[in-house]
Amino acid sequence: MHLTTLEVFAKIDGIGSASGLFLHEDLLYIIGDNSGYLNEYNIKTKKLRKIQILFDKILDQLENIPKSLKPDFEILCHNNNKLYMLGSGSTPKRNLMIEFDLETQKVIQKDLTNTYTKLKAIAKIDDQNFNLEGATFTGNEWLLFNRGNGIDAKNGIFKIQEVDLTKTKQAKFNPFKLPNIDHVESSFTDAVLVKNEIFFIATAEDTKSTYADGEILGSFIGSINLQTLKLTFSNKISDKHKFEGITLLSQNEHRTTFLLCEDRDSEELKTVIYKLILDH
Repeated sequence: MHLTTLEVFAKIDGIGSASGLFLHEDLLYIIGDNSGYLNEYNIKTKKLRKIQILFDKILDQLENIPKSLKPDFEILCHNNNKLYMLGSGSTPKRNLMIEFDLETQKVIQKDLTNTYTKLKAIAKIDDQNFNLEGATFTGNEWLLFNRGNGIDAKNGIFKIQEVDLTKTKQAKFNPFKLPNIDHVESSFTDAVLVKNEIFFIATAEDTKSTYADGEILGSFIGSINLQTLKLTFSNKISDKHKFEGITLLSQNEHRTTFLLCEDRDSEELKTVIYKLILDH
C-alpha cells in the first residue's frame, strides 16, 4: 500500500487546458491541448515565457483554438535535451509532432499520420477509439499510451523500437486493464518513466467518446514494470480532478514526488499545478 498526499504547488495565469508537463531544473514546461504555445514557467522567479510551436496560417488564434481545429497536444515527453509534443490522433487534425531543442530553441514539426494509421491497424483500433495521451522515449524505444475512453475501452501501450516515430514500421500493442469506479474503467491520461518504472495517471470519465467530455468520477496514480509492462500498484488520488500531465519533481529511498497538471475543460487561461507525494 502506498500513501499519497495531494497539495497545490503553483497557480499560473496565462495557461489554459493544461495537458502535459516536464520539469527541467527550475523550468517547468507546460502544454495545453488547445494552444499553439509551449509554456516555460520558472518555479523560482514565477516568470512565464511563451514559445510559439505552431505556425499554421489557417489559425487566427493560438490560444483557445476551437475544438474542431485544435492540435490536441496531449503528450509532452523528454529525451536527450529535446522535448516532444504529440497530438492525440483522435481526429485527422491531431496528428502533429513538435520537437523542441532545449539548447538551440529550434522547433521542428513532423506529421505522424502514417504512423498513427499503422498503429490503428496493428492494434485493430478504429478512429473512434484511438486517443494517445501519454508517451515515454528512451532514445531508441517509444511507449505510447492509448486512452481507452472510447466505446471499446481500448486502454493499451504501443511499444515501438524506433528513433524517428515518423519511420515506424513495426509496433506491438499491449492491452491494459485499469481500475474502475462505479463500473466505469479508468483510462490513461499520461505517463512518465522513472528509472525502470513507468508511473501513470488515469481518470475514470463517464463518456464513451474520445472527443466529448463526461463526468469525472476520480483519478488514479499507478506504476507499471518497464520490462514486463505489468501493473505494479494503483492508488486513487482524487474524486474530482482530471489530471492530464505528470512529471517527476524528486525521489529518494522512501518518497517519490510528482507534479501534476489538470485540464479543467474551460477557456479560462489559468492553471493549477499540484504536488503529489508518494510514500513507499
